[in-house]
Formats: sequence, structure tokens, C-alpha cells
Amino acid sequence: MGPVRTASRVPRLTRASAVWKTFWPGLVGAAGVAAMVTAFFLLPLDGLGPHRPALSWTLFILALVLVAILLLRQVVHVMLGLPNIRPGLVIPLLMTLSILVFASTYLSLAQLPGELVGLDTRLDALYFTLVTLATIGYGDITPHGQTARLVTILQIVYSFIFLTAAATALTNYFRTTLSHREKPRRPQ
Repeated sequence: MGPVRTASRVPRLTRASAVWKTFWPGLVGAAGVAAMVTAFFLLPLDGLGPHRPALSWTLFILALVLVAILLLRQVVHVMLGLPNIRPGLVIPLLMTLSILVFASTYLSLAQLPGELVGLDTRLDALYFTLVTLATIGYGDITPHGQTARLVTILQIVYSFIFLTAAATALTNYFRTTLSHREKPRRPQ
């Protein structure tokens, strides 16, 4: 005789798969964020900046437009309640990508004398981007040049429009998903 299956094993497997199904998007998302931040610190970004302004501005604009389109697509999918979407996975990755695009741009601008006072490293660029996003503004890194001020204004407007819409859609998605799980099923 082969192994006997007991009823106690089936629910345990079902519970484990339900837990895995619940947490895997978060784990994949965290790994994706970690990979993007690691890439930001390791990729050679020295080829961008004042010695290649056309390439730098083109990449900056294309990256922001692409991320904005992908974020808006997710927002629309959540608002329409489309099935089989993964905003809990995609939206945080896109938000992280937009933050890293701005940090890369600030890093490139810091190569120009007098543009961003106090920004010397990649960590400084990421720090300044997050401080600007959170509207804290400690004043230790300041945009003195007109180009740096323009990019900072763009980040504020971009964050206000796209990141706020994405965060709101993500919150609504989680709220809806949790409310469907909490409702008891009626016997038919």
C-alpha cells in the first residue's frame, strides 16, 4: 500500500498555499525594489550629465513619461476593477523607479558647479529625492542653479500628480481586496 492521505494534511497545504499566495507579491516587490536600488548604486551613471546633456535630458524625459504611462495604466485598471491585475506588485516598483530616475538626474546635475550644493554622492542624491518627495526640506542640500530648481519643481509636480494617484489607487485596491476577504460567504 502507498502512503495514506489524511484529511488533516489537505487543509494545512491549502492554508500554506493561501499564505504563500498572499505574501509572494510583497516578497517579489521587495526583491524588485532592492534590485533597483542596488542597480542605482552600482551602475555607471558617470556617462550622463553635463558632458552629454542631450542624452541625459532625453533619458530623463523618456523615463518619466514611461513610468507615468505605466502608473496611470495601473490606476485605471484599479478604478475599473479589472481582474488578474497586480497593482500591489507593479505600483511600488514603478514608484521606486520614478524616485531613482529623479535621484539619477540630481546626481548628474550635481556635476555642474553650483547646481546642487551639498550633493556629492549617490546616497546624497537618493536622500535629497526622498526629502523632496516627503516635503521635509532640511536645507542641507539645496538646488541653487536654475536647472536644479526646475528638476525639483518637476519632481514636486510629478509626485503630486502621478505618485499620489498611484498611492491612492493602491490603497483602494488593498481596501477592496481586504473587504472581499472579510465578508463571510453565504451558503447557496
